[in-house]
Amino acid sequence: MKIEAVHLREVNMPLAHPFETSFGVTTGRRILLVELICEGRSAWGECVAGEHPYFSDEMIDTAWHITETELVPRLLAADLNDGRDCPALFEQVRGHRMAKAALENAVWELDAMRQGIALSKLLGGTREIIPCGVSIGIQPTPEKLMQKIETEVAAGYQRIKLKCKPGWDEAIFTEARKRWPDILMSCDANSAYRLSDAPRIATWDRFNLLMIEQPLWYDDFYFHTELQKQIKTAICLDECIRNRRDAQAALELGSGRIINIKVGRVGGFTEAIAVHDVAQQFGVPVWCGGMLETGIGRAHNIALSSLPNFSLPGDVSASQRYWTEDIIAPEVTVSASGEIVVPTSPGRGFEVLPERIESLTVRRQTLRRNAAVSS
Repeated sequence: MKIEAVHLREVNMPLAHPFETSFGVTTGRRILLVELICEGRSAWGECVAGEHPYFSDEMIDTAWHITETELVPRLLAADLNDGRDCPALFEQVRGHRMAKAALENAVWELDAMRQGIALSKLLGGTREIIPCGVSIGIQPTPEKLMQKIETEVAAGYQRIKLKCKPGWDEAIFTEARKRWPDILMSCDANSAYRLSDAPRIATWDRFNLLMIEQPLWYDDFYFHTELQKQIKTAICLDECIRNRRDAQAALELGSGRIINIKVGRVGGFTEAIAVHDVAQQFGVPVWCGGMLETGIGRAHNIALSSLPNFSLPGDVSASQRYWTEDIIAPEVTVSASGEIVVPTSPGRGFEVLPERIESLTVRRQTLRRNAAVSS
């Protein structure tokens, strides 16, 4: 495959509802989309870097710069066999995994289109239906949170995840368990706690949580190991798992018993599959996390979630939970039993809406192969 052109677009999309975590409140998203042109086909990727370097050290503006000046020139000068060529192609550029993932995932999508198969099948997926959970942000009041939980339980979601932070944890877990004693419930701290909080966190065992996601430092294995020894509830690792080596090290240390795989966080489908395989070898389940993606990134998450070890409900919820209008058709929907059907048509399985994207675009750049090769 010789990529002929890469279109970069920044789209600005307001969220249907504010989303609050321990990092702060998000009301809208600036999103970098990439479009690859090859042999008359168009394939898309989405960079999940946020507006600020809070979840990771990447942000949309650094991602745009690295994509334009470092990654795209390498891509345009290459002759690719498939998406697995991308990590070696981008290896000289350290870090910037979310920027790399946007381009690599688009290459995988392009390859699926060329072969006339579903992206899920190309990735090695075996599931025809994936179970869905939902992530509920911090709310203005506990009662507002209870209303949100009630809505999502009624919608059929199979797992309810509550964002938490010091001062917004035990009281809401207590009330949620009182009202819904049998739902599958977890919490996500986004690194808001420290090991000194271990005695208090240990009391959360009484809430029968599926997991406590990334409670300690975003780059830590050792102290998560110490915390896991002191609590019965499984720790789920998120931010600290950047690649397959991290996954192996963390699982050998006993830092957690579940892994959240975010394809942007680990640098693309190739590494996401490798992390999946490492966890499977350890007998550790994985699930697909969300990053407030548009339908393009959401379609890629659905394809990834079809791999066999994605045995826990992920955060791949319906488009309407985040956007009044998505940029794909049909929009992602979740059944009354909390499931998504994995598309079987070639490529991503959803149509991209160019006019909708154009109406949201605030910045653009096009880079072409001839210029990259000649330079």
